[in-house]
Amino acid sequence: MANKSKRLISLDALRGITIAAMILVNFPGSWDHVFPPLHHAHWNGITPTDFIFPFFLFIVGVSIVMAYSGRLDGPGAKGSMYRKVFFRGAKIFLLGILLGMIPAFDFSAIRVAGVLQRIAVVFVVCTILFINLGWKRQAYLALILLVGYWLAMTLIPTPGLGEVVLEPGRNLAAWIDQQLLPGKMWQGDWDPEGLFSTFPAVATGILGMLAGQLLKCNLKDTDKANNLMIVGLILTLWGVGWAWFFPINKNLWTSSFVLVTGGVAFSFLGALYYWIDIKGHKQGTRPWVIFGSNAITVYVLADLLSLVFYQLPLGEKSISEHFMHGAIHLGMMDKIASMVFAMCFVAINYIPAWLLYRKGVFIKL
Repeated sequence: MANKSKRLISLDALRGITIAAMILVNFPGSWDHVFPPLHHAHWNGITPTDFIFPFFLFIVGVSIVMAYSGRLDGPGAKGSMYRKVFFRGAKIFLLGILLGMIPAFDFSAIRVAGVLQRIAVVFVVCTILFINLGWKRQAYLALILLVGYWLAMTLIPTPGLGEVVLEPGRNLAAWIDQQLLPGKMWQGDWDPEGLFSTFPAVATGILGMLAGQLLKCNLKDTDKANNLMIVGLILTLWGVGWAWFFPINKNLWTSSFVLVTGGVAFSFLGALYYWIDIKGHKQGTRPWVIFGSNAITVYVLADLLSLVFYQLPLGEKSISEHFMHGAIHLGMMDKIASMVFAMCFVAINYIPAWLLYRKGVFIKL
């Protein structure tokens, strides 16, 4: 999507809302004082925070369709595309590992899994699928991934236990990660971005590609918006029903979790597409478009800036600790103070995003 005038404003806005929400929940004033909806669900269940990462993977899928449609014509086009895709995926993957090492750079405690690493894998796999498969085969593959993951997780006993369990660190996905995943894991003996749970995460990316192809099809714009919202409702209800047999669980990225979050993402995109791109209500969207135009760059900057606000000592305390102490001393409720700090941190990250957007710089990591 090199031509800015052809960009979907609604997609950039949704990406911007998602990255701003990701910063908001990742950087509170204090982890001891956070409102429950701004926490991930401890295990089974779902909170508003749990929608953020799957929304981003869904948007990756949509963006693949918008960026690579029509680029496969001519001799050698696929080979050139593969090289670019693998190179970009490798950059994002390695950047995720690097961010996880800051500031200690302890090579004995490298975490290979991670958020950016999963984004990189989903991006590469989904782009290859988009290049080689039509939308129907993509849909069938997503279904196979979700059903296969469900059957494996609920029918195959965890080796060493002799029974099927879906508990932290004791389920099949955790066992596979313990055997195959190099480096340290986020929770010691399991990782929410582990190897096996990346398969259903690819299905989340495929759902995004299906949404993107719906946006590219030859229908009236209003029909596209309606279809996005209808498909979203169907997927959400399907996921809620599946949850009776396979609980909604972000840490395991269960099949029901994929459908519920993917369905809501479909509906959100449809609503924004109708309101912004069809009806032209662009007022108020500019901050989200600015965030969304350099989303991964902003995500990386937020991680780097957090070192200043959370770890750089200012006297005996960090900046975040000074803020919390001062706000609570002035009578502000502790959880509100923590959320206000997070909102201020989002605003601070908006500044470099605005400068990049103003200068027309769109960094493609």
